[in-house]
Order: sequence, then structure tokens, then C-alpha cells
Amino acid sequence: MLVAALLAASPAVAQTEEDESFERETSYGINFNSNGGLIGGAFVRASFYMNERMYQFGGIEIVEVKHPKEERYLNYVGEPFVYGKKNYFFVLRPHYGRELVLFRKAAESGVQVNALGAVGPSLGLQVPYYIDYSYDGTTNDVRTVPYDEKIHTNTDYILGSDTVFRGLGQTKVKPGVHARAGLSFEYGRYRESIAGIEVGVAVEYFPSTPVIIPLAENNNTFTSVYLNLFYGSRK
Repeated sequence: MLVAALLAASPAVAQTEEDESFERETSYGINFNSNGGLIGGAFVRASFYMNERMYQFGGIEIVEVKHPKEERYLNYVGEPFVYGKKNYFFVLRPHYGRELVLFRKAAESGVQVNALGAVGPSLGLQVPYYIDYSYDGTTNDVRTVPYDEKIHTNTDYILGSDTVFRGLGQTKVKPGVHARAGLSFEYGRYRESIAGIEVGVAVEYFPSTPVIIPLAENNNTFTSVYLNLFYGSRK
């Protein structure tokens, strides 16, 4: 509802001489979310003035979506791997939205609170997860191969995992859509710079279900709580 209300809002109030609004703000930062790891992803965003209470913005975000049953193991030589993981799943999220100023901060102090909503397409990137697997139980026949749940059943024979770059050439694209709503809290001691946090909820849908762990339930709809830390400039 918040997303729809913000997108439907239209300019109504003219900018005054004493208004501290800016014509454009550019920000970037990192994302933490309940479907990601320690750091979920990164984003960049540009906001444009509509009126003293409303901005429109566009941006792009990239995040990794992890399966809730992912668990890292260490083999006997100390190399980590995620048993049962068949694919990484990354998502590119271009988006467009509106930002409503709820409480405006003073020129060079205080906190500004904004409500925001955004929608956009999702470009899911399903990348094969490569492991180092011993086919004879020793180090004499170790191959780096995509994980196959029907073949690589012995965890003692998994000697580690390779980087995500190994499987990029076999990426499968899964298109979808997403929407989000949240609140941002902007801080800034100087007129030309901004910093702050954004908290909210997001929902994402893919017609084709991404497979991360084939022996567990995989969903095509994801909901998450997120936190963004951002920094930027305005003019």
C-alpha cells in the first residue's frame, strides 16, 4: 500500500527560498537483509526533486540470495564448502520509486525521516557452485566440478569449493519482479553530503523457481527485512 501511495502522489507545493531541498541526490551503500549473508549486497541510487515533500528516484542493487538451510562445513584439510549447494543465486534489481519527506532536518544538523516505496524488475542470475571432489578418496584424482547431488554424496570426498567466477559462463537468467517499502533516516552536518540508514521490507517473485539446494524446498517468492547503510552527495 505504501508503494502504491507514493507512486501515485503528484507534485503540489512549490519550492520556497528557505527550503533546504536539493535538485538531485546521489547515494551508494551496502545492503544487509534476512535472505543474505553477512553483507547482502550493494546499491547506487539517484533522487530528483519533485516538490518540497516529494522526490522520485531510480537505482540499481545487486544482492546474493541464500537458502535458509545453507551451512558451511570444513573438511579435514580445513577448506570450507556448503554441502548440498548446487547454485549461487544473485539478483540485479533496477528500480523506480518515490520518497516522501515526513520530517525535514535543519540545514546542517538533525535527522530527516523519509518514507519510500519502489518497484522494478528482477534479473536473477543462477550460477553453478563448483567443488573440489576426490573421486578415489585421495588427492590423486581431485577434480573441480559443478556440484551434483546424485554423484557427490560423500562429504569426506569434498575438499573445498571454487570461486563464483568459475561458473559465470554457465549462468542461467531468471527474470522476476520486486517491490519494497521502508523508512530512511538521513544525517548530515554539511549541506552537500548525506549519510544514513534505510530499513524496510521487500518482496520478490520469480515465475521460474531458482534452485539453490536441490534436496531442500526451493521457493519462487522471497520476503525479507533489509537494512541499507548509505552515503552520498546532493546539489
